[in-house]
Amino acid sequence: MEGAVRRARWQAELRDAFQRHIGVPLEEALFRRWADGKAGGGWIERRGLPRRSVETRLGSALVVHVDPRELIRDLNVKGVGGRRPFSSAFIWDGDWDQSRGDLRRGSRYRFISDLDLHRADLTQTERFRQYRSRLQSGNPWSSHRQGLLLDSEEAILAYLKTYLGFLDAMARDGFDSELGKDDLGVAVTRDGRLLKVNRGLHRLAMAQRVGLRSIPVVVRAVHRQWWQRVVKDASGEAALARVAEALTRCTPETEPGELDPGEELGPIDWPAPR
Repeated sequence: MEGAVRRARWQAELRDAFQRHIGVPLEEALFRRWADGKAGGGWIERRGLPRRSVETRLGSALVVHVDPRELIRDLNVKGVGGRRPFSSAFIWDGDWDQSRGDLRRGSRYRFISDLDLHRADLTQTERFRQYRSRLQSGNPWSSHRQGLLLDSEEAILAYLKTYLGFLDAMARDGFDSELGKDDLGVAVTRDGRLLKVNRGLHRLAMAQRVGLRSIPVVVRAVHRQWWQRVVKDASGEAALARVAEALTRCTPETEPGELDPGEELGPIDWPAPR
């Protein structure tokens, strides 16, 4: 286990070093060329613009506050043949926004709800039974990235209690953006609606479960059709200013998409806010 953890950390450090010394400087050079209106700027925009460079310029303008119980749709690439847009680009092409999952029935919300319902006896939760089954088969659940090994029932219960503690802390103190490793990412569809992408699904599920009124999400990408409609003939800093202004009007997508891979099952009954 220790060797696997070391390898995972070494790989992460190698990726970070590559991005710092090669990836980010190259992206910055391309972005400045586009922003300054130099030759090749059109090609750079057609390639999607470097996401990290856009994030550096727009900063807090990419943060949108939403009702977590309205942020119920996420990007589901199964409906578009498993093709996921490039995460390094800010502008995404294609029909990705027409394939949506329903987070109300996703594994994270089921997991958090199950913990909450069986908080008096976590051995009754579905996740405990899954982890115990793996333990009994000689293949205990582990996470090299987190350095976790659930090699006993006590370890399983401690792991589940940690999540329950996070849930109760959110109910008591509200949403704390500093607690998670990653921001809650969203993407803007062609219609200017927000779909959940990236990580943070457990924290979103907790906010939904306790009924927080508002949480911050960060725009990671936008659909090209929306970009073109908002930016029009502007370029460079003027284009980014129009995007920043338009983001204030974006709201979560609550409807199913035309390419959804699953059947629409309708609403659920949220528990009363705490």
